[in-house]
Amino acid sequence: MPKNPSIKSVLIIGSGPIVIGQACEFDYSGSQAARSIRQEGIEVALINSNPATIMTDPMNADYVYLKPLEKKSISEILKKHEEMGKPITHVLPTMGGQTALNLAIDCDKAGIWKKHNIEIIGVDIKAIETTEDRELFRKKMLELKVGVCKGRTAKSFLEGKEIAQETGFPLVIRPSYTLGGTGGGFVNTPEEFDAALNHGLHASPVHEVLVEQSIMGWKEYELELLRDHNGNIVIICTIENFDPMGVHTGDSITVAPAMTLPDTIYQKMRDMAIRMMNGIGQFAGGCNVQFALNPETDDIIAIEINPRVSRSSALASKATGYPIAKIAAKMAIGYNLDELINPITGSTSAFFEPAIDYVIVKVPRWNFDKFPGSDRRLGLQMKSVGETMGIGRNFQEALQKACQSLEIKRNGLGADGREERDQEKLKQSLANPSWDRLFHVYDAFKAGLSFNTIQNLTKIDKWFLRQIEEMVILEGQVQKYNLDSIPRDLLLSAKKMGYADRQLAHLLRCMESEVTLKRKELGIKRAFKCVDTCSAEFEAHTPYYYSTFNLSDENPDNESVVSDKKKVIVLGSGPNRIGQGIEFDYSCVHGVLAAKESGYETIMINCNPETVSTDPDISDKLYFEPVFWENVFDIIEYEKPDGVIVQLGGQTALKMAEKLTKYGVKIIGTSYEALDLAEDRGRFSTKLQELNIPYPKFDTVRTADKASEVAKELGFPLLVRPSYVLGGQSMKIVINEEELEQHVVKILNDIPDNNILLDHFLENAIEAEADAICDGEDAYIIGIMEHIEPAGIHSGDSYAVLPPFDLSENVLRQIEEYTKKIAIALDTKGLINIQFAIKDEVVYVIEANPRASRTVPFICKAYQEPYVNYATKVMLGAKKVKDFNFKPVKEGYAIKIPVFSFNKFPNVNKELGPEMKSTGEGIYFIEDLTDDFFLKVYAERNLYLSR
Repeated sequence: MPKNPSIKSVLIIGSGPIVIGQACEFDYSGSQAARSIRQEGIEVALINSNPATIMTDPMNADYVYLKPLEKKSISEILKKHEEMGKPITHVLPTMGGQTALNLAIDCDKAGIWKKHNIEIIGVDIKAIETTEDRELFRKKMLELKVGVCKGRTAKSFLEGKEIAQETGFPLVIRPSYTLGGTGGGFVNTPEEFDAALNHGLHASPVHEVLVEQSIMGWKEYELELLRDHNGNIVIICTIENFDPMGVHTGDSITVAPAMTLPDTIYQKMRDMAIRMMNGIGQFAGGCNVQFALNPETDDIIAIEINPRVSRSSALASKATGYPIAKIAAKMAIGYNLDELINPITGSTSAFFEPAIDYVIVKVPRWNFDKFPGSDRRLGLQMKSVGETMGIGRNFQEALQKACQSLEIKRNGLGADGREERDQEKLKQSLANPSWDRLFHVYDAFKAGLSFNTIQNLTKIDKWFLRQIEEMVILEGQVQKYNLDSIPRDLLLSAKKMGYADRQLAHLLRCMESEVTLKRKELGIKRAFKCVDTCSAEFEAHTPYYYSTFNLSDENPDNESVVSDKKKVIVLGSGPNRIGQGIEFDYSCVHGVLAAKESGYETIMINCNPETVSTDPDISDKLYFEPVFWENVFDIIEYEKPDGVIVQLGGQTALKMAEKLTKYGVKIIGTSYEALDLAEDRGRFSTKLQELNIPYPKFDTVRTADKASEVAKELGFPLLVRPSYVLGGQSMKIVINEEELEQHVVKILNDIPDNNILLDHFLENAIEAEADAICDGEDAYIIGIMEHIEPAGIHSGDSYAVLPPFDLSENVLRQIEEYTKKIAIALDTKGLINIQFAIKDEVVYVIEANPRASRTVPFICKAYQEPYVNYATKVMLGAKKVKDFNFKPVKEGYAIKIPVFSFNKFPNVNKELGPEMKSTGEGIYFIEDLTDDFFLKVYAERNLYLSR
């Protein structure tokens, strides 16, 4: 059936600010769905309160509502559209995660959809209720003859105790209607049960929990399904969890396609998944089904089914190249699978199950260091803040590439001299998984623990463990040689296993550049293969590539064809983490689009599967590769671009600037020298002195002794921080000698050889920041924001108001003057963010960052202007600042609301200081300063300030 003619306009509900458990995978899905529906001539309205996303950009929808995700906002939007004579006819809630589904149910219960004649598409309310209500799900599965765990739902403390008695320990508690496993957990003894049950009942919005038998240690699999109105179903991808049951799938290392699943069991799982999807409702859309498999008996149990796109469907889309959200959106508006074309090949039907001839490995990225004292064990509640994905011709290559993408000061898995050698510590870690268990599995083999011990402690499938054991054996073989004597075959084997030149240099006791030179002399070069959804059976039209060494010399078979157009590479920001999130992805996407408009072929390099920048239809070419020196440089050598843009991808991309400059690669925009001058506090302060701009008294030290000497001159309190970090990492305010010494020693342990900055901390100062676009001659300030909290809380954790709400004309004049002076003095070409502290009407400069910042997307959304597009054109030299006709829409005030995920770390105090802890942000518009929301936040401005 073609498009449903009754669908005139669709409201898409977004997922709100980024929290642990619900990240930018929904920005990716929502953006793709909105574009897909608009292509059909249907009007799209979007509601989402997240200013940092591409989803909330005018390029995606006809109407964007940056409003809180509440029933009240939905009612206002529906009413407004009716008054405009353009009523919304349908709502799509499956692209915004659990937040959107829960809001759709709330609106249904309140009669809002009925009142405004709105039809839900892509799912039905009954299906959401069946899948979210643990008891309904259990009953439905039993009715469909699908196995589930023994247990039932408790609505009270007493009922929970009774079920525990019937079922016996160990048990699992799973609250209804929560996201990312919130409130769930394993309970091994009756002593732990009361507290866990209580916690679960409180975490569930409907105060009910499922109490069931524990299947810890079973194998876990996920299937991604799509179904159309005719009941046609395709299985897009099968994902296997490397970690057994017991670790939330968002915190698990996952692999596609499934590696250890016999075909007979896969067919059983397929049939069950199809039965489950058909059993919960007859909607057209996507579903994610999770299964557990008993490795001893091959019994299969259904864990859950999500009738929406999920974190895994973003991964499955990137893994297969099949755009799940795009196709799901088309089906929601009436199309059937056999009427749609697969956009990757441009010729085959979308009613075609993807086949892949490579392996995908996803590795999560955690930020426990931001939450001292947190419980670092992994369990049913998701704790990771982002993820990386590696693509390789085999599991080992993909695993290494994913590990090289993590940016956790490791060079990959193993071969970097940072192994744990203590066998007792390793056993402890293997039995109690935390963020480093994968590394400890590797270390355990190296330390001589037996295969059986490792398998018994981890319950990880033997096939995966053998793969890692093989890597350790290879490492031992490489170490026997030096660079001159290593056989070519052994070097090639190591590259095929994904080892980086930097890792091999460690093993061969030489420099990374020497290994690179040697392998290129030996003809061991990277070849680029296409991700085409069909194992190269049909030609692909979407240039989506990964690199590998697993090809013969005679047939390098490079599928990436280099054009002779002028071209530019944009470096992405890698995995999400606290301090560097989706706002940099927003900047990268706009950078790519602006470079395209300026006549360049655009090439994106990034390794984050959740983001819009890694959507193959954004850039002219996508290299899904680690933003890691070796991979980036090999692509540059192959493509020979006119230059590389580093200032849009956060610290990840900026870190490359020095090496790129050293190797003669042109940095587009602000030069490395200027970037380095801004990072080097000593040279930067000298520059401020020359410009006659005030800054807090400071000094740099490299030892604890020197720090105590300097402290006497500067006076306490002091702000202590390392150079070259993002998100205020390791920053602290200290008030006496003892604290100073402790913190300096800690920084030197964590980041040896770093310059440590001691600034006199301006107590009770007001903090503000300005963002500007500069072309080296003129600077235009796009926005000045004033923080509600006093100085001392990281700008990413502060409520900030645009424009400032109580700064005097005198102060604003100083801010404007200093911003322009600094931007021009640094010879900035592109964006710059400058932070200020204001005390007694004097404006002090705290720092300047000549790059895209967290606040740029916020200002773009608040003032309704595409500043990143303008800045990119300035970087490319295509435009000057004076060529733009700036027309910001300035009505009332916009407030940036930091959003935290402290609920994932219940034993951690909600204290805020110079180190950033928020995972995301919302935007809230007010007409004036008498607004109740503003008054409440202003009254609490000192509440969480700590050191």
